[in-house]
Amino acid sequence: MEMSHRKFSDTLNVVIIQKRNLSTGKISHVNLFSTDVTLDYEKVIDYYSLRFQIEFVFRDAKQYWGMEDSMNIKKIPIHNWANLSTFMVNFSHGLRQNSDMNEMSILDLKAHYHGLKYVKEVFKLLPHLANEYLIQKVSIKIANLGAIHSRERVA
Repeated sequence: MEMSHRKFSDTLNVVIIQKRNLSTGKISHVNLFSTDVTLDYEKVIDYYSLRFQIEFVFRDAKQYWGMEDSMNIKKIPIHNWANLSTFMVNFSHGLRQNSDMNEMSILDLKAHYHGLKYVKEVFKLLPHLANEYLIQKVSIKIANLGAIHSRERVA
């Protein structure tokens, strides 16, 4: 329903959800508010249900992918940095869900791929005497150095 409040200038779209605990019979209420009065109640409920997922994306982007570390003050670089950070959240989530890396944390993923990058750079400096077995064995060891949950094989 549309409602007004004396301390808020805009008309509010209010959705009140009544929940009943079937075992105890207790009733509780959840009150949802929106300034968009054109939304039907189902959309308001859908948007609120996505709220925590969106907050987790921002938390991960700031905590693991450097969203807070941008020193830019212009609009386009800030926009690009924010998009790259949130892309990395989604990309790492996809890596963890669609592979054998599902047990790895974000920090494990970062350590793993940093380690693989270091191995590749080191082998570029060595003479061409290393065989594939040695490269894979060293890659496994180096990729697991910073990991919390170590892996036995290289991706």
